[in-house]
Amino acid sequence: MVDFRRWITALAVLAIFVGLAGAQVPGNGVQNGALTCAANVAVPPAIRAEGMTENIGDILIACTGGGAQPVGNPLPTVNITVSLGTNVTSRLLGNNGATNSSEALLIINEAGASTRVGGPLVPLLPNFGPDAPQTLCNNSAVGAGLNGCTEYANTINGYQVATVSPSPAGTGTAGPTVFQGLVTGNQVTFNGIPVLAPVSAGVATTYRITNIRANASGLGGGGLSGTTQLLASISISGSTSLPVNNPVLIAGFIQAGLTVAYQNNNNTGGLSSGGFGITQCNSFNSSGSPSGGAVIQFKENFGTAFKTRVQPTSATPGSGQLGAPPAAQNIPGTIYNSESGFIYTGTNTSVPAGLADYGTRLKAAFNNIPAGVRIFVSTVNIATNTSGANALGTAPAGNSTSSYAVLVASEAAPDANGFPPVLSSTTGVNGSPATLGLTELPVSGGSAIAVWEVINTNPSALETFQFAIFAQTSANVPNNSPAPGTGTINLSFAPTPTIPFSATAGSAALGSLTIPRFADTSTARNLVNVAICQTLLLFPFVTNQSGFDTGIAIANTSQDPVGTQTQAGTCTLTWYDGTGKTPALTTGSIAAGTVYTTLASTSASGFQGYMFALCNFQYAHGFAFVSDIGARNLAMGYLALVVNGSVINRNSASPASEGINQ
Repeated sequence: MVDFRRWITALAVLAIFVGLAGAQVPGNGVQNGALTCAANVAVPPAIRAEGMTENIGDILIACTGGGAQPVGNPLPTVNITVSLGTNVTSRLLGNNGATNSSEALLIINEAGASTRVGGPLVPLLPNFGPDAPQTLCNNSAVGAGLNGCTEYANTINGYQVATVSPSPAGTGTAGPTVFQGLVTGNQVTFNGIPVLAPVSAGVATTYRITNIRANASGLGGGGLSGTTQLLASISISGSTSLPVNNPVLIAGFIQAGLTVAYQNNNNTGGLSSGGFGITQCNSFNSSGSPSGGAVIQFKENFGTAFKTRVQPTSATPGSGQLGAPPAAQNIPGTIYNSESGFIYTGTNTSVPAGLADYGTRLKAAFNNIPAGVRIFVSTVNIATNTSGANALGTAPAGNSTSSYAVLVASEAAPDANGFPPVLSSTTGVNGSPATLGLTELPVSGGSAIAVWEVINTNPSALETFQFAIFAQTSANVPNNSPAPGTGTINLSFAPTPTIPFSATAGSAALGSLTIPRFADTSTARNLVNVAICQTLLLFPFVTNQSGFDTGIAIANTSQDPVGTQTQAGTCTLTWYDGTGKTPALTTGSIAAGTVYTTLASTSASGFQGYMFALCNFQYAHGFAFVSDIGARNLAMGYLALVVNGSVINRNSASPASEGINQ
């Protein structure tokens, strides 16, 4: 329905049907004061600071007063330029004889409004004013100027109107009511806009400027949330005058649209700063299926930061994505809480003016994923955690307030025929996709990307979309798989540079790039850590003083008769006697099934204290033998204490406690 708040301020002088602008004036030639115009943005929207293609608020110029034009005279024209403090990024359509003609539109007298609000036609002016068709001027370069879509003054039912030709009084067809803007850098210019003074009190001529998109990311949001203004300046040029009282307007308020969070796989607390852990010697799975690792959260900072492609038009699931035929978002002055703006099909281009290519997309970018680690993500947002039947199931109705997003094929793949390029589940928790559907991400060079598209959202609430991340590994220690290392993740809107577009291209007006686009303001965060299996041994007494020496033996028992993954690795011996003078010693690689031996006199001359041996393999065991030289008078042996191994899995066998008695 029409949001009359966008009309009332500028059109308060009007008394015609339900607040709609009566565009025409009595044709009696009576002067009603000087022609004056007032510009305003009735509802400056909240604009995402990350956005490169953010729709600013509609600019409405309402003019009153002036003198009547003689019937049959061509109307004088002006050029109206809107300038921003950042690049205009409205889609270039390149039609109507100008390569920089765009989806930014100027609509005269709210054309197309009155017949779409459910009431009768404006009684005195059928087919004119708000009841006129939305007809495009066929020459973007000059508009209604010389050799363009010239319009002529006429009178119908005592009101002055603009007609397409110099028709006799009381007859004629309404002239063009829609003009395309030409985009250059930070400006959009509407050339050859016809000026028809309203003349009489109680009537106004209006010019609505819509579908101007701005690179908000180029302005930043340095102030408090919602206080950074996006300003639009209006300038007039041409052969006639169109005085505008307040040419500098607040067209929106910029603030960060997205906050992200990282939770553990139970969604009961934050994810460890090092990420979730995987040990190299133990397969990471649950009954052969991937295991839950983390839950990621995308939180909007204001109610309209997440948007569907178009405003839902029915209770059909996903109707907020309809694009073929385009949704009927074509009532001037209506606020559409969607990525698309005012949709106009009259340009005869492949993509209608104002239509976005998809709804808000949310991206998880994985980097440095260790070789041998498989990554899976939930195909829809989840309700609770990664442990079981918590997926939201089928998409809710299009006019539902339930938040819903689906995994799509890539960052910038457009919705086709109104449907997102959805990726289906390839597996699930405990092997059941119906429980919680997962899709494995292809990992190339340690990198992978998951992108979800919002297909249902509630503009009246702050929403959080959360998705599950699963992983799976098969322990193969002899081949160093999975490889030790830490994988990271970045969360952001999508798409972002440098793929599929450069930052320079994304921040400019082009016809070849999809809409919306965003700057990447994310920070890398540790997600998964693969660590080699280690054993920490404590030798509580080691001496090489007063005629004594200590023999030390470390056995690598990862080779055994129960099929344990064998490992070879070094041990680092660190000595503690209160002085810190004895340097640590790192052994050579100790093969599985072998024993390393040394003497304190060889490795730590003159030492007496305790020693830790950190071995880069599981199931290390140690023995120490203290005696006088030659063991003639006194000797004692003991087992080293295993201090780190509360539970170590021997592959798929039952967990075995690694205690001091082993």
